[in-house]
Amino acid sequence: MAEIKDPENTIIIELKDGPVVVELLADVAPQHVARMKELARAGKYDNVAFHRVIDGFMAQTGDVEHANMEKGWNPGRAGTGGSDLPDLPAEFSRIPHARGTLGAARSQNPNSANSQFFINFKDNDFLNGQYTVYGQVISGMEHVDKIARGEPPASPDRMISVKVAADA
Repeated sequence: MAEIKDPENTIIIELKDGPVVVELLADVAPQHVARMKELARAGKYDNVAFHRVIDGFMAQTGDVEHANMEKGWNPGRAGTGGSDLPDLPAEFSRIPHARGTLGAARSQNPNSANSQFFINFKDNDFLNGQYTVYGQVISGMEHVDKIARGEPPASPDRMISVKVAADA
């Protein structure tokens, strides 16, 4: 596992193949970082499916309302929900959507991000300036690369657990 410099702003996502360590960019997107930590600390991301995984593009997850594979799993609605918290305003930056970055998923409204996010499989520069970047995978990208593909995947993978490193 990578060296964790700031445990309060680092997330550990446990996948079936191993841990993914994400350095959160609190100075770039403080509201998105705070939301991810709040939902992680509440256990809301545990057992949530990767409901949209496009080869050569990204893996999307974080629908805590409809995609928890242990509580309320609804494959037909996975990807349509968020959390019971208010939507977040966009926090666009010059950070590119490079391989391993976390981007905030949203609807057409730039200020509609809530709990869903995606991890880029490759550099996706066409997303730059349109979606908030708020994290970077610093280890475990090889586990992200093994997530089952599909929209939705026939047998989706899930985030087994999501923890703030300071609490782990």
